[in-house]
Amino acid sequence: MSWISLQVAAPAERREALGAWLVAHTGQAVEERADGTLMAFAATAADADRLEQALRGEWGTSLTRAEMPEVNWVERWKDGIPSRRFGRLVVTPSWLADPAHVGPQVIIDPETAFGTGEHGSTRVALALLERHVQPGDRMLDLGSGSGILSIAAVKLGARRAVGIEVDEDANEVAELNATRNGVADRVEFLFGDAAQLAPVVGPAEILCSNILRLVNVALLPEIRASLVPGGIAIFSGMEHTEAPAFRAALAAQRYTEIDEEIDAGWWGVAARP
Repeated sequence: MSWISLQVAAPAERREALGAWLVAHTGQAVEERADGTLMAFAATAADADRLEQALRGEWGTSLTRAEMPEVNWVERWKDGIPSRRFGRLVVTPSWLADPAHVGPQVIIDPETAFGTGEHGSTRVALALLERHVQPGDRMLDLGSGSGILSIAAVKLGARRAVGIEVDEDANEVAELNATRNGVADRVEFLFGDAAQLAPVVGPAEILCSNILRLVNVALLPEIRASLVPGGIAIFSGMEHTEAPAFRAALAAQRYTEIDEEIDAGWWGVAARP
């Protein structure tokens, strides 16, 4: 359906009352523009005619109308989800995937599980993972969500990745994403408590923990036990303002910081136990 926009000029002293009148007569929200005009909407030309006639009669004013282009919102929402590059790695929704792309490409569509590359904490983890994962690494992914970090790790050269998640529904999404990306034979998603499972599943050369700061702090001993000597732990899920507190926790547990990343106020750090 094509809507008709109705722009009404109103002096400041009458604007609030006229806005309320427009809402009552259109049943739609009214937008106040920067220039002080009011923008209302009508579903049909007949509705616009009736509104203009009432405006002239009750307010002594007229309106400017314009037909708005018809929008397919089923498709339009996709416009706000771009492909993103993290060094060699490209993370993209399926409708923007390039079959001819040379290099690691992770295809992730918005789902119910957390992790599409749109959140700053995920982007921080992806950037650090891209810089530190090495060919042949084994990777552990704590709080794996959509599986994006596990999938990215094997796309970047890790020989195997295991995600651990307390949300069984998220694991179903992650498994579908692994299949979509052609890595289901190298990625596994387990349901359970990371503190119990990670030391058993490990050791790994690289580990990602994209969880809240207090959970990351609580897991520091188990993460140490889950890494090979010289292994790297990547921590994210924390705002930049939390960096001093987490750095203090790392130092107390004798971790050595080797890298950090900040994105839209979210902070992550790579460290060795």
